[in-house]
Amino acid sequence: MKIHEYQAKKLMATRGIAVPQGRVAATVNEAVAAVGPLVTETGNPVVVVKSQIHAGGRGKGKFVEHPDIGGVTVITDGIEGGVTATEKAVAELAEKMLGSTLVTIQTGEEGKQVNTLYVEQGIDIHRELYLSILLDRAEGRNVVMASTEGGMEIEKVAEETPEKILRQVIDPAIGLANFQANALARGLELNGDTAKNFVGFVIALADAAVDWDTDLVEINPLVVTSDGSVMALDGKMGFDDNALFRDPEIAEMRDESEEDPAELEAKDAGLSYINLDGTIGCLVNGAGLAMATMDTIKHVGGEPANFLDVGGGADEEQVATAFRIITKDPKVKGIFVNIFGGIMRCDTIATGIVSAVKEVSLSVPLVVRLEGTNVEEGKTIIRESDVDVVAADDMKDGAAKIVELAR
Repeated sequence: MKIHEYQAKKLMATRGIAVPQGRVAATVNEAVAAVGPLVTETGNPVVVVKSQIHAGGRGKGKFVEHPDIGGVTVITDGIEGGVTATEKAVAELAEKMLGSTLVTIQTGEEGKQVNTLYVEQGIDIHRELYLSILLDRAEGRNVVMASTEGGMEIEKVAEETPEKILRQVIDPAIGLANFQANALARGLELNGDTAKNFVGFVIALADAAVDWDTDLVEINPLVVTSDGSVMALDGKMGFDDNALFRDPEIAEMRDESEEDPAELEAKDAGLSYINLDGTIGCLVNGAGLAMATMDTIKHVGGEPANFLDVGGGADEEQVATAFRIITKDPKVKGIFVNIFGGIMRCDTIATGIVSAVKEVSLSVPLVVRLEGTNVEEGKTIIRESDVDVVAADDMKDGAAKIVELAR
């Protein structure tokens, strides 16, 4: 699960992690109302209006309807004209941003609609750094990554100047140690009080990442101010869905409008579904078999359109739901059903397939490979139905057939 920047900063503030002051707004009036208190409390006439979507690169992004403005805009009108001038500028900007579609490097060409803004105090930035804590599945541990190249996409830094990325693996028994935090500070060329502030910041963040069961905490940029303070100017967080029951407050931050409707429908039905970019829809039982199926599709020259695991105990309705989800994707040009029945019975899958095909009026080719429990019964059900299905002898044969038919 991902959350918005303003939610991430709210969480960080509860742990004493330094963030700028800001106020969330869902309407133009709320955005304007945030200006006065913010300027008064901070004594700073400069404010920043930030689009809130689940994607990075907002500062360099552009609105489809208003290409003259970006997803993050600094307003300095108050320096000369006072609070009233800032309020007017915020109103004009919020009117354009809210309800418009923001396209960034991470949203794809379709972009995302902006429904919420975050009005934040301007910060006197001396340096911009990069900091993240991510779950490294190869290490089986959280890893701190830091770089002097704040404000840049970390993927670009890794490709062009990988030596500028610092790493420290966190021992879960003791957390991020002082010597590790100090090593990061030295690598970032921090010293004095700034280094001390950074050490406290990164240790607090590492501890919080464990308590919150995060997959990723990314701060880009982490800024050093002119007085040596260290502050999170941005905040991106992702959480392990399976651990959300331990923190209902975080679970309540979920914004379903930012998530793929198909993935939400699948979750409600007890299915594991991830939308991908290819054209071959996959319906498989078992995560390992699903991964092998996608690999095989790529091996024979195709591209999977999804990962969809119906699990070992799916019933006919879940199979029908899986078909509905796959066929709603306009990219899908063919469907490959690959079932190895252990706990899952092939006749149950076959009955679900026949019902689903009739229900959705399937208009793309369908290849089915069944093996395992009650396989002959399953094949009989499909063979004696009036649905148009191509049978496959094995996984590679099925993948090759559906890729060819989809062409």
